[in-house]
Amino acid sequence: MIRKSVLIACSMVALISIGCAASSGTTVSDDSEKALGLRKTDLYSEKSETAPVKTDYSRPAPGTSKKFERAYVNAPPMIPHSVEGLLPIKQGNNACLGCHMPEVAKTMNATPIPVSHFTNYRPTTVFKDGELVKEGKKVGIQSDDKLGNTSDIKLAKPKKLNHLYQGRFNCSQCHAPQSKTKPLVDNTFTPDFKDASLKGKSNLIDVINEGVDIK
Repeated sequence: MIRKSVLIACSMVALISIGCAASSGTTVSDDSEKALGLRKTDLYSEKSETAPVKTDYSRPAPGTSKKFERAYVNAPPMIPHSVEGLLPIKQGNNACLGCHMPEVAKTMNATPIPVSHFTNYRPTTVFKDGELVKEGKKVGIQSDDKLGNTSDIKLAKPKKLNHLYQGRFNCSQCHAPQSKTKPLVDNTFTPDFKDASLKGKSNLIDVINEGVDIK
C-alpha cells in the first residue's frame, strides 16, 4: 500500500510540474505532451495528422451480416448490419421490431428479442389518497433517500408482458453499430464464457434476480 501511495504521489507531482511549466511559458518537450493523451501531436496545433480516424459504419444489409460475439455474458450485442434508414427510433416507428420480434426473428435470420425485454421489473407505483402506494402497500411520501433505506421495500416480482416493455423500446440506447476502424487503443481483453452458447444469446431472465431480495 505504501509503495502504491508513493507511486501515485510521484505521478501527481510530475503532472503538476508539466502543467506549471506550460503555464509559465517554459518549453515542454513534445514527448511529454504526446504522453498525456491519445493524440500523437503537440497540444498547441491542429495538424492534419491530429484528425481522428474516419468512422465507417457501412455494413451488410440486415439478414446477411455475420453476428458479433458478445463482449461478456449478457452484454448487449453490437449491431452487425447496416442501420441506414432504421435510426433514429421514434415513438411511433421502431424498425427493429420488424425483424427481431420473437415470432418473426427466425425467418428473418435475426436475433430474437429476449424474454427479459418483455418483463417489467419495476414495482407498480401509484399516488392514491395523498399517499404513495407501491405494489399495493402504502409507503407514504418520502424522499428518495429515505425510500431507498426502507428495509421493507423490496424489488417487485417480475411481471411477464405480452408486449415489449416500454423501458426497452429504445433499442439503440444499449445496442450500437460497430465502426470498421482501427481502435485508438489495442484491446487485449478476451471474454471467458462458462457456457459457450451465451456468446450468441442471453440468459439474463434466469440470473437477473440472483442475490436480490424479491417481495
